[in-house]
Amino acid sequence: MLPAVDDLSLTGPSLRVRIPRDDDAGALFCEASNPEVTRWFSWGPYSSEAEARSYVARLAPQRARGEQLDLVVEHLDAGPIGITGLSEFAQRDRRAMIGSWLGRTWWGTGANHEAKALMLHLAFVLLGLDRVGAYANVEHERSQRALERVGFLREGVLRRYHRHGARALDVVVFGLLRSEWETGPLAAVPVTVEGRPPPAFVFTEYSPAPAELSPGGRPS
Repeated sequence: MLPAVDDLSLTGPSLRVRIPRDDDAGALFCEASNPEVTRWFSWGPYSSEAEARSYVARLAPQRARGEQLDLVVEHLDAGPIGITGLSEFAQRDRRAMIGSWLGRTWWGTGANHEAKALMLHLAFVLLGLDRVGAYANVEHERSQRALERVGFLREGVLRRYHRHGARALDVVVFGLLRSEWETGPLAAVPVTVEGRPPPAFVFTEYSPAPAELSPGGRPS
C-alpha cells in the first residue's frame, strides 16, 4: 500500500488549499452534483456521495506515484468549495498543467483568483516548476477569460485533444511562466505554507519554511 502524504496546506486571506480528507466527500458531492459545475468535464455530475468518496480514495496513491497533486479548495469559514490540482508533470522540462472546479455559489467571487495564487505559489516556489499550463474548451469562454485575468497567455488550439465519451473536443491551451508569475498580481497574494509537498513532485532542492516567506508570498 502506497503511503499517503497528508500534511501540506497553503493558506491565503480567505482560502486554503490542502490535501483532501475522507470527510470532504460530502461537501464535494454537494458542489459537484450541480450539472453547471461539471458541464465541461469528462466526468459528473456526481449522483451519489460514494462517487466523491471513491475520488478522494484514489488521490493518495496518485500523490505517492507523482502523477497528480489534487488539493481541496477550502473557504476558511464555509469549508470545502471545490478542487484544484496539478497534473501532467514533466520533470525534465519542469512543467505541469493546472485544473480546477469551484461550486456554483463561488463563481465570480474572487475565489478562483485566490485559489490560483495559492497553487502557483506551490508550483513555482515549492515545487520549482518553470511553466504551468491550462486547458479550456474552445466554447468555454468564461474559463478562458478567467485564465487570462490571472495572467495566463493564450497559446493556441489543440484539435481533437480531449475525449468526453464518444466526442473528441478541441481545447485552447494557455501558459504561464515563472518569470511572468513573479511580476504579476498572483505573486502578491500573501501565502502561509504548512507542511511540505510530496517529494515526488519537488523539482528543486529549495523548499522555503513559512518564516522565510514575505507578506507577498515570495522568498524574503
